[in-house]
Amino acid sequence: MTPQVTSKHPKMGTTIFSVMSALAAETGAVNLGQGFPDFECDPHLVDQVTQAMKEGLNQYPPMPGAAPLREAVSQKIEALYGRHYDPQSEITVTAGATQAILTIMLAVVHPGDEVIVLEPCYDCYVPNIEMAGGIVVRVPLTPGTFRPDFVKIQAAITPKTRAILINSPHNPSGMVWRHEDMLKLQDILAPTQVLLISDEVYEHMVYAPLKHHSASSYAGLAARAFVVSSFGKTYHVTGWKVGTVAAPASLTAEFRKVHQFNVFTVNTPVQHALARYMQNPRPYLDLPQFYQRKRDLFRDGLAKTNFKMLPGEGTYFQCVDISELSVPEKNLGESQFCQWLTREIGVAAIPMSAFYGDGFDQNVIRFCFAKQDSTLQSALARLAKL
Repeated sequence: MTPQVTSKHPKMGTTIFSVMSALAAETGAVNLGQGFPDFECDPHLVDQVTQAMKEGLNQYPPMPGAAPLREAVSQKIEALYGRHYDPQSEITVTAGATQAILTIMLAVVHPGDEVIVLEPCYDCYVPNIEMAGGIVVRVPLTPGTFRPDFVKIQAAITPKTRAILINSPHNPSGMVWRHEDMLKLQDILAPTQVLLISDEVYEHMVYAPLKHHSASSYAGLAARAFVVSSFGKTYHVTGWKVGTVAAPASLTAEFRKVHQFNVFTVNTPVQHALARYMQNPRPYLDLPQFYQRKRDLFRDGLAKTNFKMLPGEGTYFQCVDISELSVPEKNLGESQFCQWLTREIGVAAIPMSAFYGDGFDQNVIRFCFAKQDSTLQSALARLAKL
């Protein structure tokens, strides 16, 4: 008989992404819920993986990551954001951004430490903090605009605050932090010992005339920051689960103490393939234009419906207000509406309330437009009924 186990995490359920993707598969709906591309990456990148395997690059790389990849990441950050990170002591290759964030929490958050998250937030943040024994302090972004409220952020900082986690471009809203936002955060944190965790996995999906402002560009932030990035988002290979963390040497040393025991290292041939592929910057430099065209195609289609579109400043997500829709079933909350939309209209989306601890419902849902044009057109044809 299997022994009974008292759950360490009784409140943790299945992620909303798994739930909605399963419902989409069950009903044959177009899945615009979970954030992943339904198109292939550059075949040249796949060829580079094959080549690395054929060259015998199939054994363990160094624990922090293959040296050529860390060097390439260092050069890229310096070229784009003007800060040099030592590839030997300040850059670590991770098994995706989620592992990176959990490892940061396990490395620096002591039991009882407070960690500020800005809601709505990606669904791994809170469990990661709690698994490290930290106390989650939720600060709402401004409803409707999802702009940071620095009065509330400053008020949330206490002597127990260990870290604040920010995310720009922001998942789920697509909001992008401005230069003045980063300066304000820098000013607030300057007199404190608070660490910064900057989730920048959508850094190459910021749409004109805006630009991405990395924490690594600001001396006062970079000195206290773990900057998290993702190759999966940038190169359309989310299933490869490879990311990076750039941080000052003292912070990286603490990060690697945990990293060596919860992952040790990331698969070798993919690391070497990415290092070689990064020698050409065009794929990530051209990514904003690539996704802006898809965003505009999707927004043009949504304009023919009664969805009220929120600004699409960054990421590959488009949020819409559903309050003006007339649907047969009245008074549906966001979650119920998304289930109805999936079953009856045949398009899966994600409720914004899933990204709030208290399920705050503001009649906003999120679509992912990282899809083939044909997939988007199919979804738009169905949504046209609304």
